[in-house]
Amino acid sequence: MYFAMKRIDLIKQPHDIQIGQDCPYIEPNITEDCIFYEDGIAVGFYIKQMPEKMCKLANLANAELRTKNVPKSEMKRSSGLTSQDKSKEVLQYSTIIGSIPPKPHMKRPYASISSVHQVKTAQNFIKAMLMLAKESEQLIKQIMPEQYEKQMELFKAVPEQWKFANLFTSSISNYNIPAAFHRDAGNIVGAVNVIITKRLNSKGGNLHVPDYGATMDSADNSMLVYPAWKNVHGVTPIIPTHEGGYRNSLVFYPLKAFVGLK
Repeated sequence: MYFAMKRIDLIKQPHDIQIGQDCPYIEPNITEDCIFYEDGIAVGFYIKQMPEKMCKLANLANAELRTKNVPKSEMKRSSGLTSQDKSKEVLQYSTIIGSIPPKPHMKRPYASISSVHQVKTAQNFIKAMLMLAKESEQLIKQIMPEQYEKQMELFKAVPEQWKFANLFTSSISNYNIPAAFHRDAGNIVGAVNVIITKRLNSKGGNLHVPDYGATMDSADNSMLVYPAWKNVHGVTPIIPTHEGGYRNSLVFYPLKAFVGLK
């Protein structure tokens, strides 16, 4: 195995967290390369520093995302860096690529491919993300071969046109965006997500899973593999430590809406 990885057994613990609650700032307690086990079965892993090729691809995707080349949905919030800086704004934005599920409530009862794919200037970003997804899959195959085979089997029911790489349908990049507690109920049960982090001059943005009292570090160039459908989880606030500080997550995920979809 390429990585010497610590074993962490996830043990359920009581908590009163409810879906929709804001996730508070929590320091990470998982900061080393490790594999997560629940009831003796490997369910995910964390790598603090990805292999060089993946780091280069993540750097490229991150750099492209931060330019005008890639369309984004934007919002702004106060940085809260210090009491004197609360009026300063921190830019937040996200971009979805890959497959978009049907949304009948929005009068779009059909699946589609993200409109970002039609933007000429976004092609380098999309290519870098697709290559990064494929490299992520190879790490899953190496570190969790049973999960890789299981997910490949699950994806036999997903038509090729809706796949983003082999184990995912879609990708979202979240720039400076924390998340309230939620569970990814739209994901394929039994599959895993990949979260790759790019950051500079910031803290926070860590994934917290209250079922296990686990908070995974989001170090620059780190990779987290986790079954996001399985547990309630949230992302801690992202706090710039210097002006221009940010945290960007590059996420690959598998949506069950595409299972068996023609």
